[in-house]
Amino acid sequence: MTGTGHRTVPHTADLRIEAWAPDREECLAEAVRALVDSFADVAGARPRRFADVRIAAGADPDLLVAILDEVIYRIDAQDEIPVEVAVRAEHAEVAGAEPGEPAETVRLSLGLAGLESVGITGAAPKAVSLSELRCAPEEPGRWLASATIDV
Repeated sequence: MTGTGHRTVPHTADLRIEAWAPDREECLAEAVRALVDSFADVAGARPRRFADVRIAAGADPDLLVAILDEVIYRIDAQDEIPVEVAVRAEHAEVAGAEPGEPAETVRLSLGLAGLESVGITGAAPKAVSLSELRCAPEEPGRWLASATIDV
């Protein structure tokens, strides 16, 4: 595995995704692409709208779960699927942080298409399992993220 990419890995009764990239933010974006590609063909789909979501960046595995949960919510509750994705680190005032102390957040930027406009190729994701999560540097210049997805 070199550069940036993702894959699905067989897992009993569920789905396991793996993503890799040179930095954390691109690795998180690649994990979203892995989730989407696990059940839909979005090639050629165009976004009908864009959404930006700020997510407080705690521990990196928790950040992975929060991002994937946001995408699953949009698929399930709003019938929207990301066809474009970017993740950027930011600093902002976050509830619970010390007054005046900036805390790190990430901005999840999604280009969203209607679920009806893409090819469905498998079972839609329902939730992210909290066991066997990974989002960490594997070596200098290479991050790896992996999660088990309930389908």
